[in-house]
Amino acid sequence: MKPHNKSRTLIHPETQHIDSLVLVLVGPTAIGKTELSFTLADRFACEIVSMDSVQVYRYLDIGSAKPSKEEQARVRHHLIDIVNPDEQYNAARFTRDCLAAINNICQRGKTPLVTGGTGLYLSSLINGLFKTVHVKDEIKEEVRAQLATKGLPALYQELARIDPATAKRVHPNDSQRIMRGLEIFRATGTTWSEHLAAQKKQAPPVRFARLFAIGLACERPVLHQRIKKRTEQMLAQGLVDEVVGLRNMGYGPELSSMQTIGYRHVNQYLAGHYDLDTMKQILCRDTRRYAKRQMTWFKRQSGLHWYERGAGKAICEDIEKFMQ
Repeated sequence: MKPHNKSRTLIHPETQHIDSLVLVLVGPTAIGKTELSFTLADRFACEIVSMDSVQVYRYLDIGSAKPSKEEQARVRHHLIDIVNPDEQYNAARFTRDCLAAINNICQRGKTPLVTGGTGLYLSSLINGLFKTVHVKDEIKEEVRAQLATKGLPALYQELARIDPATAKRVHPNDSQRIMRGLEIFRATGTTWSEHLAAQKKQAPPVRFARLFAIGLACERPVLHQRIKKRTEQMLAQGLVDEVVGLRNMGYGPELSSMQTIGYRHVNQYLAGHYDLDTMKQILCRDTRRYAKRQMTWFKRQSGLHWYERGAGKAICEDIEKFMQ
């Protein structure tokens, strides 16, 4: 029987104001955020709040590069393993959960370190939480039925026709956001991108009085080599077996969680779309493309202090100056 998580936070981001020091660490996948996060945690008495849209899911461990049990025992982590793979988790829920975790950490005299690679979560946390568009269940069922009968490419083409701006920022394999874009348009007659543009003018930002946000970057060939190494490690650690286990538990490839980087590729391999070597090559390629999209998100976020990977000493010194 699948466990069910009923916990809900009651924090209202619109009224939130946080005076304590909050650290944020972002960067593309495989750049070395985990290593630096432990350096910062040791130096500034941090607890880590994951800002990763896949690490929130239970059982998705290898493909999400989730911190090991030993690493989680060394430094307390938050927002890891909090929902099942068949549950929906979005930026609105992340913002509420993250603010609740930050408050909890500050109340115990520790420093929150929010770290991960999900740009939409970062934007929602810092810039403000937009009001969720309500979509009736009948419309959701209609879109799901269309996905089952026509396939994801057809849905993406429809989204590109009615809302080119959203289609441009959404990956053609991102079923969750493609469906969301169609649902919003059918429910309101207004595109998702138009809703976001209108809400940006109204949404009150979450206020952080003492926020130090770090962005990590490196030369593209270096990052590509690290991505290749990360991919090989995941496969050696048993990513394929992990996906088989998830499917045996009843978590099918149609779920949003199983359409994420790595899990989607293994599901396609298991379906016979290509052999193992081809799957590895495609996974490396798509991870590189994902890293590029991540950097695009982060470059749009104002207020980040950018450093080259390996600049841990300079980062620590700058944080200490900021604290003073």
